[in-house]
Amino acid sequence: MGKQNQYTQIEKRAVRQEIIRKSFTYLLLGFWMLLVLFPFYWMLLTSVKGYGAYNSEYIPAFFTLAPTLENYVQVFENASLGTYFINTTIFTLATTAIMLVVIIPAAFAFARIDFKGKNLVFALLLSLMMIPNELVVITNYVTITDLDLRNTFTGLILPSVTSVFYIYLLKENFEQIPLELYKAAKVDGTSDWKYLWKVMIPISMPTIVTITILKVIECWNSYVWPRLVTDEESMYLVSNGIQAIRENGFGRENIPAMMAAVVVVSVPLIVIFLIFRKKIMEGVSRGGTKG
Repeated sequence: MGKQNQYTQIEKRAVRQEIIRKSFTYLLLGFWMLLVLFPFYWMLLTSVKGYGAYNSEYIPAFFTLAPTLENYVQVFENASLGTYFINTTIFTLATTAIMLVVIIPAAFAFARIDFKGKNLVFALLLSLMMIPNELVVITNYVTITDLDLRNTFTGLILPSVTSVFYIYLLKENFEQIPLELYKAAKVDGTSDWKYLWKVMIPISMPTIVTITILKVIECWNSYVWPRLVTDEESMYLVSNGIQAIRENGFGRENIPAMMAAVVVVSVPLIVIFLIFRKKIMEGVSRGGTKG
């Protein structure tokens, strides 16, 4: 009877420790969630405050009892924003599509095709990731300027049509597919292209979807490069178009209207992430695990 009571006490102590551990973990996660989500909350809150109400706040208010949509009306009345959205959509879709055409065959070649110097070429390719982005931007800017491609979609798109990191990620995923499938396909007379299209791409679809979504987000948020190669308003993307709206549209002092514009620009990315979040997590986990 004494031993049974002793075991019961040990079990109760273990349960209490587990409850404390989980409570502490959830407390930290909740605190971190608040830190991450607060800027989004503040952006949304400011966007529904009136211009006068916002400027009359000597101490920032963390809520409002009189929300208004007048800032969003101003945003949609600005004709330039529609042009920025169209430009950004064209840039994003074209860049992502061309990148997939480039990186999928490249990853397949490094994962399955044996050719002389493959490891050396791949090592040199990975070494490009060590080069600071600032140096690459300068080189690309000089090249695009020399080719007279500034203020064109070609100049915007060309420097972004490949990614060493995405090639590496997809190569690692391709290598998880059993090599025996490839050898059996070759015995049956299947071409490399057909094997890639019929076998490897369907199996690796979660990773490809993840890469596609990440590239879309990257293109949509692109700022430095579009800012460098476009100085005509008709070629602005939403990233640098927002700055133009601030300077020539709402004015620097109309912060609520600017926040409304930022919310409108951010909504497509938030929707995409919410729809494909499971695919993103699955693709990243598969791409980062070998076995």
